[in-house]
Amino acid sequence: MFRRTFLSLTTAALMAGPALAGGHSKDIVDTAVDAGQFATLVAAVQAAGLAETLKGDGPFTVFAPTDAAFAALPDGTVEDLLKPENKDKLAAILTYHVVPGKVMSGDLSDGMMAATAEGSEVTIKTMGGVKVDGANVVTADIEASNGVIHVIDAVIMPPSAM
Repeated sequence: MFRRTFLSLTTAALMAGPALAGGHSKDIVDTAVDAGQFATLVAAVQAAGLAETLKGDGPFTVFAPTDAAFAALPDGTVEDLLKPENKDKLAAILTYHVVPGKVMSGDLSDGMMAATAEGSEVTIKTMGGVKVDGANVVTADIEASNGVIHVIDAVIMPPSAM
């Protein structure tokens, strides 16, 4: 009896695992952490005080630069942005990568403008591959419980940071 109950519970647990994964049980921050290529982005989100927001209900669309994208910035840029006195500038750059709502790749059209959480707009190009303000979307439609992540190969800058 005990063995049959144990086997039934084990089988049920194994079957529930994929259901939770398909249901996108992790929020944007946890999904980014698990991906393993966004350590700099996650550190920046935490330094800017935006982690709780991006763990919130959303939905959010995040154009997420990889660690390599951050590494391509001029030497010292990331370290400088992570300083407490640059928190507002960092937050502006990061929120420029966030569009309120869930925008899947199928919703994009060439030349469309999308309002960011920072307050400016990003330009989307779809001809010859999807680009956001010139950054290439290298992986699209990574769904999370509170939105979607599109991986980009560069850090995009709001007009206020230029």
